[in-house]
Amino acid sequence: MGESPAVPAGAPGAPDGPSPRLRRRLGTGDAVVIGLGSMIGAGVFAAFAPAARAAGSGLLPGLALAAVVAYCNATSSARLAARHPDSGGTYVYGRERLGEFWGYLAGWAFVVGKTASCAAMALTVGLYAWPERAHAVAVAAVVALVAVNYAGMRKTAWLTRAIVAVVLAVLAAVVVASLTSGAADAARLSLRADDGAGMTPGGVLQAAGLLFFAFAGYARIATLGEEVRDPERTIPRAIPLALGITLAVYAAVAVAVLSVLGSTGLGEATAPLADAVRAAGADRLVPVVRAGAAVAALGSLLALVLGVSRTTLAMARDRHLPPVLAAVHPRFGVPHRAELAVGAVVAVVAATADVRGAIGFSSFGVLAYYAIANASARTLTPAEGRPARIVPVVGLAGCAALALALPAVSVLSGAAVLAAGAAVYGVRRTAAARRR
Repeated sequence: MGESPAVPAGAPGAPDGPSPRLRRRLGTGDAVVIGLGSMIGAGVFAAFAPAARAAGSGLLPGLALAAVVAYCNATSSARLAARHPDSGGTYVYGRERLGEFWGYLAGWAFVVGKTASCAAMALTVGLYAWPERAHAVAVAAVVALVAVNYAGMRKTAWLTRAIVAVVLAVLAAVVVASLTSGAADAARLSLRADDGAGMTPGGVLQAAGLLFFAFAGYARIATLGEEVRDPERTIPRAIPLALGITLAVYAAVAVAVLSVLGSTGLGEATAPLADAVRAAGADRLVPVVRAGAAVAALGSLLALVLGVSRTTLAMARDRHLPPVLAAVHPRFGVPHRAELAVGAVVAVVAATADVRGAIGFSSFGVLAYYAIANASARTLTPAEGRPARIVPVVGLAGCAALALALPAVSVLSGAAVLAAGAAVYGVRRTAAARRR
């Protein structure tokens, strides 16, 4: 493929010359596995409880709404990635289709929000694997996974494949143990379940916003556009396939835990899947579920570092981040400096802070990121593979609605992050104009 499209001369992001390209090594199966590793991660072990608290008996409609918005975003992202198969995902699409500012804002939201998510996932690994030494384990996990990513995409894909297999096996055990137990009751799945948890439209929207975070991993496939073989065919096939498998898994898990705990019990659970198997009388599975959660968090961390480093690479190429981060390793064909920089920041944050609360504003940032993706997809022409017009419209409206329905602290912190990014852009653009 050709070089990344150039930023207009004189713009603050204008590069001085071409930068090295990443190697196209991934097939459809590899891309699907990386997407699954991103989506079937720690979120499935934790996201259902806050979603159930918000939605009450409307948890399943909330999951369905999140899936609809995710489908629209995935379709828009797939068509854009096939048209612009470069590292960076919506950073590239926004820049090329809407203008430099919108691409920058998408990249800013993704890098800042997902870096915090990386630290949160690393800490989650530590809390499940060795609670007394959670921070030390978190740093060790970051170092190990950065080393795997540094060694090349093939090794990353194989490790992700192993992690996904383990997590799917644990989830299958949870579903079977729950649904075949005497504690399961189909009446708990009713929207009118009489367990004290009512359903409201606002609660369903908030639950969908919280659950959407767990679906958002298909962005990792798009951010790897420069490393996928035959991206025009591979990416549009891999993204919906990964999303469909994830939806089936999430629906099965949601039905299983709801049938055992009910919406009220699920909303009060601190470890929903472990509580479900315990209520089902399968106490022997509790340690297995805890181990599965640690492995799932490891998989999420692996995929997150992968996505953030590629977006960092794209922004460094355009000088929105230090250009030194745009280097590509001559042997391994990966953005090694970007990966090391992301790993260093994540390790420091994971070692010094409890960042589990960062997931809220990360969700807001992800929804803003996909809103820009949908707005970009609306500019595609039929010759460029434009999706049905309703798809990006529903995706854009859905992202806005879910973002505003998140808890107030998430909306405020997410908006503050976006405003800070816009201010940085404005200062740099003003400084560049004065130099001219």
